Amino acid sequence: MELNCRAKYWEAQHARVKAQLEEAKQEILLRDAKIKDLQNRVFGKRSEKAPAAKSEKDDSTRAPCKRNRGQQPNSCGHGRTQRPDLPVVHDEIDLSEDDKSCPQCGLPHLRNRALDEHSDVIEVAVSAHIRRYTRPAYTRNPGCTCEKSRAVVTASPPPRLIARSPYGVGFWVEVILGKFRYAQPTHRYLQDLQDQGLVISPGTVAGGLQALAPLFEPILEAWYCRQMSEKLFHNDETRWEVFVPIEGKVGTRWYLWVTRSPSVVFYCIDPSRSAAVPGAHFAGLHSGRVIIVCDRYSAYKKLARLAANIVLAFCWAHVRRDYLDAGRGFAELEGWALQWKERIGALYHLNGLRLEHWDPERPLAEQSAAFKQHHEALKQALQLMHDEASRVVALGTAGRQSGDPADRQGQQSAPGTELSKSAQTKRKQVLQSLLEHWSGLTVFVEHPEVPMDNNAAERSIRHPVTGRKNYYGSGSIWSAELAATLFSILQTLALWGINPRHWLTLYLQACAENGGQAPRSIEPFLPWSMDETRRAELIRPYPSHAPPASSREPAPVHDRS
Repeated sequence: MELNCRAKYWEAQHARVKAQLEEAKQEILLRDAKIKDLQNRVFGKRSEKAPAAKSEKDDSTRAPCKRNRGQQPNSCGHGRTQRPDLPVVHDEIDLSEDDKSCPQCGLPHLRNRALDEHSDVIEVAVSAHIRRYTRPAYTRNPGCTCEKSRAVVTASPPPRLIARSPYGVGFWVEVILGKFRYAQPTHRYLQDLQDQGLVISPGTVAGGLQALAPLFEPILEAWYCRQMSEKLFHNDETRWEVFVPIEGKVGTRWYLWVTRSPSVVFYCIDPSRSAAVPGAHFAGLHSGRVIIVCDRYSAYKKLARLAANIVLAFCWAHVRRDYLDAGRGFAELEGWALQWKERIGALYHLNGLRLEHWDPERPLAEQSAAFKQHHEALKQALQLMHDEASRVVALGTAGRQSGDPADRQGQQSAPGTELSKSAQTKRKQVLQSLLEHWSGLTVFVEHPEVPMDNNAAERSIRHPVTGRKNYYGSGSIWSAELAATLFSILQTLALWGINPRHWLTLYLQACAENGGQAPRSIEPFLPWSMDETRRAELIRPYPSHAPPASSREPAPVHDRS
């Protein structure tokens, strides 16, 4: 009896150790999969690569700097910067008076336009220059005895965008486009100007942009009102650094949110990534029911729960990524993941064939026979995917030990191969996520105008992400809000095909003519309010003329005798 008791004890110990060993093996497999996935996220190819940086918690341990950024108040400035190397450019170039007559007899030359010579040379002239306006002065006639007549009369000075600033509209257009359109750091642009002889301090640019920020507020308000009248949106968000300490917030990470509709691309900056941000944006909706195409971030789900008029359409590209990540993390799931990748690609193909025959003016029941054929094929493919995912999840485990051919269809592993417990768990998680979001993933079926993915928002946020990598974010709250405003304006103009340089030049010129304030009427600058003639004009580049190479000496005489 004692020997039997000992034998049972050691058998139990052996079984317990064996179970622990098996559990450790499964844990090692899961950790290996996570390591492989993390390595792919760090070293693999992707659109947004975040450089290795210290956590926000580490940043909070630093002692806050008491000195404000930039030039300190009441400090001695450097005064006006002298720029003797810049040429003075005049608009009119002609022969001197002596060259306009014969040097022998003194008779004047006759102007003959038919003999004018033309030489075409393509150049890209990029130069900083001073445009000096000459305003002729006229004195009152001695015979004039009118009381209200002035003694000296001159033309009005040229309009200035910023009072007492020597920088014209063209300079600020280049600064705005360089940073917010072409993602060029301001310091790099100022270095380029310095090489041309124009020395400008970064504080001058920052102060000028802060003064120009209120000019764009009416445009942004019109952008928002237009977007709130539409029914289809694409939403996404990305991190944005704002280097300003805020009470109660750890670190400098803010978030740039984008909402893209058919006619407007709208950005907003916020320190939070909660559902309150899109909730505040969509609080001004005019239409009854709207559709938001987005990823599966919980903030959008909460927004849809709180607002009954919002329907979420989830992105199939993110679902596809789930299967690829599972295949990269577990070698035994690679075949299964690639099969689902092909099936999702088939959905895109069927939907593309369907859209070729879609008439937006007619409801689904009245579409053509070709559309209905592809529509039914699409619905059948989706139903098969749903049935298979439901079957695997209902089994509880993804092991393929039965000889059911339909069961083997969901797994492309070698015959007799049994999936590990961790691989089964991973596959079940992917399929459960698919089923949980199924209603949002199939919105596009009954609404052909809704795309299957959120690539529109991903493309819209690409420009700000490039800028974030080049100049790291914003140094103040007002500059972050200005960045969101100008991103909204420039991306919306690009959406309508309008030349941003042309539009921005005309708008800032109108602001300058209005005394440095926004124009009284912004209707001529709204893309949806323009007539075809004005829109066609703004699509073309701005008709600017390069300054002459040198105007210090008259043009040489061309003697053709």
